[in-house]
Amino acid sequence: MEFIKRNKDISEAKLLSPLVWAYVGDSVYELFIRTHLINNSNAKPHKLHIESIKYVKAKAQADILKRITDKLTEDEKDVVRRGRNTENHHVAKNSNVADYSQSTAFEALIGYLYLTEQDERLEEILNMCID
Repeated sequence: MEFIKRNKDISEAKLLSPLVWAYVGDSVYELFIRTHLINNSNAKPHKLHIESIKYVKAKAQADILKRITDKLTEDEKDVVRRGRNTENHHVAKNSNVADYSQSTAFEALIGYLYLTEQDERLEEILNMCID
């Protein structure tokens, strides 16, 4: 049994809904942040959770996307555009529509890179998030 099957074919990954990319990207990003925090802190779980929220809330992700957009390739910008423009009928209770749309775009990018096994580029972008 394979723990996580990633889609190696970029053309197949492009056929997935941007909301699917964002769904996967949300998990990948959350795991990255949690791992980063436990590797750089001796804090207890509650403090780790409070700290992680600073990175994973919609406003923070929207701000990160604004900060890194000029460092993205044209293909990555297209993924972001598709993620931002996809129709989403949900908005987090502590967010506004604009930030939520941008955070969905950010998560879509992370999920897309993960699903297409662009691990080196994914790591570069994730590291930009914590700089």
